[in-house]
Amino acid sequence: MEKYKVGIIGGTGMVGQRFVTLMENHPWFQLTVIAASPRSAGKTYEEAVSGRWAMKTPIPEEAKNLVVMNAQADVEKIAGLVDFVFCAVDMKKEEIRALEEQYAKAECPVVSNNSAHRWTDDVPMVVPELNAQHLEVIASQRQRLGTKRGFIAVKSNCSIQSYAPALHPLLKYGIDKVLVCTYQAISGAGKTFERWPEMVDNLIPYIGGEEEKSEQEPLKVWGKVEGGKIVKAEGPAITAQCLRVPVSDGHTAAVFVSFKGEKPSIEQIKADWASFSGRAQELNLPSAPKQFLHYFEEPDRPQAKLDRELEGGMAISLGRLREDTQYDYKFVGLSHNTLRGAAGGAVLLAELLCAEGYIDHK
Repeated sequence: MEKYKVGIIGGTGMVGQRFVTLMENHPWFQLTVIAASPRSAGKTYEEAVSGRWAMKTPIPEEAKNLVVMNAQADVEKIAGLVDFVFCAVDMKKEEIRALEEQYAKAECPVVSNNSAHRWTDDVPMVVPELNAQHLEVIASQRQRLGTKRGFIAVKSNCSIQSYAPALHPLLKYGIDKVLVCTYQAISGAGKTFERWPEMVDNLIPYIGGEEEKSEQEPLKVWGKVEGGKIVKAEGPAITAQCLRVPVSDGHTAAVFVSFKGEKPSIEQIKADWASFSGRAQELNLPSAPKQFLHYFEEPDRPQAKLDRELEGGMAISLGRLREDTQYDYKFVGLSHNTLRGAAGGAVLLAELLCAEGYIDHK
C-alpha cells in the first residue's frame, strides 16, 4: 500500500522522540517532516537532539538528516507536504489549542498527544479499544472549523490507560465508585534519571493537574455523541491520588472498585478481561496488541520493569484482583506511559483514523 506521509510537530521532546522511533519501519506511515521550536529549526534532526536523545534505541537513520522545520512559522508549508501530523509540542495550553487549529484549518489532520483539546466537546478523545465510535463527532468539528480534511483528534492522559481499560468491560455490571492511586514514571515528566537526579531514592506526592485528569477523562471516554458533541458520562464517581515515583517507564495504578448491584465474581471479571477486545483488534491495526488486557496470577505482578514492554508496550497488565474490606474489589494495573500512554497510543489512533477513512492520501 502507498504509505501516508507523516509530520511530527514537537519532534525534539521526549514524546516527539518516541514518535520518531515508532515511525521507523512502520508499515503504513512514512516520516516526512519533523518540526520544532525556532531554536531547533534549520538544524538536522541529529543536531537538534544532540546531547538530549532520551530513547534507549539510536536515532533512526531516516530521521537523522531531516532538516527540522519551524512548527509555528511553517504551518502551511508542512500541511502541503504531509497527509497528517502528530503533535507533541511543549507550549502553553492556549498556544497549543491555537496551533493545532491552525494545522486543522490548513486541511491537515492533527493527532495530538497534548491535553489542550481534550475537553473541546467536538474533539474526540479516543482509546481505540474503548470508544472508537466517538470519531463520528469529527463531521461536526469539520463543520465548525470550515474544513474538508482537517480536524483534531486526541489521545487521553497516559495515567488513565493503567486502569480505565480494565474497568471498561466491567461497566455493564454497574460500577458505582472507583478509588485509584497512580504511581507514575519520570518519563511522564519528560525526564530521565540523568536529567532529574532528585528523583533517585525519592517519591513526590504531587503531579500538577494529574488528579483532575485521572478523575474526569474516563468520563469523556465513556460518554456519548449527542448533537455533534461528546457528552461525558455521569458516572462512575472516581477519586484519584497521583504520585511520581523513581521508575523510568511504566505507570502503575492501585484500583478499588464497588458495584451498584450484585457484584460479578472474581472468575467472571478475569474472564471478561481475557475476552475483551475492541475496534483496534477487529481491524488488526499494526500497533494493536493481540491481547489487550493480560492478567497475571503471580502475587507480585505486574511489575514495571518486567511487564511494561508487553506486546510492544501496547498491552495493559493486570494483577492482584481480590476482595476488599471497604470496596468490592481491588487490583493493580500497569501501562507503558510513553508507548500505550503517549506516542504509541496516538499512533494506534492514527491507524484507526486511516482505517476508518477519516485520513486519506492527499
